[in-house]
Amino acid sequence: MKKLEIIIKSERLESLKKILEECQANGIMVSNIMGYGNQKGYTQMYRGTKYVVNLLPKVKVETVVSEETAEIIIDKVVKEINTGNYGDGKIFVYEVQDAIRIRTGEHGQQAL
Repeated sequence: MKKLEIIIKSERLESLKKILEECQANGIMVSNIMGYGNQKGYTQMYRGTKYVVNLLPKVKVETVVSEETAEIIIDKVVKEINTGNYGDGKIFVYEVQDAIRIRTGEHGQQAL
């Protein structure tokens, strides 16, 4: 099993949810986060004062899926979410040793 942490611009969330539904990801967790990567934020003028905004709003979506499904999701996200600009996001992939459904005690794939 693989855990995917997908960090994207908030306006791309609906597209990502559609991809995850198509790939039959059983569950997702969505968090609003702030951060920056290569773009290092932006500079803005407001009433004659210069502001440097270096923490940008992002969305982090987490899901745990099978290894085969993870590869499909990664390929689709790279193809469909990509705009070619800084700030498109990142995908972090983690190995998951086990998952346990508390209600039934099921382990592994059955717990997803």
